Amino acid sequence: MPVLKTENLTKIFRRGWRRGKFTALDNLSIEVREGEIFGFLGPNGAGKTTTIKILLRLLKPTSGNAYILDTNLKDTPTRLRVGYMPENPYFYRFLTGEEFLKFYARLNRIPPDDQSRRIDELLDLVGMRHARNVLLKEYSKGMTQRIGLAQALMHDPKLVLLDEPMSGLDPIGRKEIRDLIYALKHQGRTIFFCSHILSDIQDMCSRVAILHHGKLLKMGELDSLLGTEKNKIRLEIRLPDGTSPADLDLAGEFHNGLLKSVLPNTAEANQKLDLWRSKGAQIISWIPERKNLEEIFVETIRAADPNVVLET
Repeated sequence: MPVLKTENLTKIFRRGWRRGKFTALDNLSIEVREGEIFGFLGPNGAGKTTTIKILLRLLKPTSGNAYILDTNLKDTPTRLRVGYMPENPYFYRFLTGEEFLKFYARLNRIPPDDQSRRIDELLDLVGMRHARNVLLKEYSKGMTQRIGLAQALMHDPKLVLLDEPMSGLDPIGRKEIRDLIYALKHQGRTIFFCSHILSDIQDMCSRVAILHHGKLLKMGELDSLLGTEKNKIRLEIRLPDGTSPADLDLAGEFHNGLLKSVLPNTAEANQKLDLWRSKGAQIISWIPERKNLEEIFVETIRAADPNVVLET
């Protein structure tokens, strides 16, 4: 059973009386499996935030359905076990960490007798016990993210929605949040992870979806999307005396009979093997280099929209 599922989810906004309509989500259908870290990717304006707002029931879809824990969000008036940490949370700066978590414990209807125990558990989980009596206004960005994650877990959710959880963090802060997300996965929680830091998505997620202008362009196992057939091949070839790289239909760095070259894919390299052998060339090294997620992301977006300008 998928923990999260959408079926032809569509959201259309009116721009104004004379400006027509804007489609923020266009028949989005995705599935997120239990216990996985699922990456949800797209450039600014792709529809990621609109999707999250619908999943949190802050927006109603124009059409289509969304299910969490096999419950249709249109049908249930009750609260669901979903945790959420926004990209730029606003917390009450003049509360201490412990007071802040007590406030969210009451909001989540944690019984008074259980609140202290739950707060201690969460402070230990996010490594913030030492700062429980420090005012939030004195927290660093990384500390704020960690206490924000603690409040998202207060009601013991099975599904956690994270919107840019590593935005603005230094390398140490990013590692701390990454370790926390892995810890949540090991607890059996499902993570829906929005981020523009594609290296983090590639390192952490087992499956991803790529969205653009509200439409799903690709979704699947990360290893499958990165693929193997289109690997670059980094070569080192020893050429016989009197042979030039052009004789082997290659270009690259050539010195003392050794050619270093990169071919765009495995298929092209295999096609040229017979030519190289016929010229007496000796292959010293053959190293496949798989494309990274950033390359796949850019190729996918530009294939759908050649005129798109992507922020770097």
